Amino acid sequence: MKKIAYVRVSTIEQNEARQLEGLKKYNIDKWFNEKCSAKDTNRPQLKAMLDYVREGDTVYIHDFSRIARSTKDLLSIVEQLTEKGVFLVSNKEQIDTSTATGKLMLTMIGAINEFERTNLLERQREGIALAVQEGKYKGRKEVKIDNFAAYYERYRQREFNKAQLAIELNVSRPTLDKLIKEHEQAAAV
Repeated sequence: MKKIAYVRVSTIEQNEARQLEGLKKYNIDKWFNEKCSAKDTNRPQLKAMLDYVREGDTVYIHDFSRIARSTKDLLSIVEQLTEKGVFLVSNKEQIDTSTATGKLMLTMIGAINEFERTNLLERQREGIALAVQEGKYKGRKEVKIDNFAAYYERYRQREFNKAQLAIELNVSRPTLDKLIKEHEQAAAV
């Protein structure tokens, strides 16, 4: 029966110290830490933790948002743990799935978290729609790169990989992918 901790922050810049400090009191045997979004459950350390745990183990998290962003994902992860005979303890919410009350509270908190996120996104869409209507919002500014063809040619000649080119141009990888696609489409015409 091991005590396992799962710690997650969304970006490399974020610090997991608060979570680590909060979980120290449980005398953790094995730690799984990662820095990536919880937009889905396709996370290397989450998968490793789920593979590692055995019957009788307990997984400790700082709070439910660290392990899942949606109720569906949270309940799916808890179901996987339950099928293996593994319990989940949330430090912040003080919930232990080894109890009936803990299981009920987990479901309720997961639903409330998802409700809050949905409401936030809805308010954001409403605000954008109002700003568009008032002419105050026109969407993201289009990224223009002077002499992109030259950068593209250097990329094709393998002077840059995509990550290096994105840094050179000071754009994100998705923006670079869009620029490359647009450039290739224009060249094909």
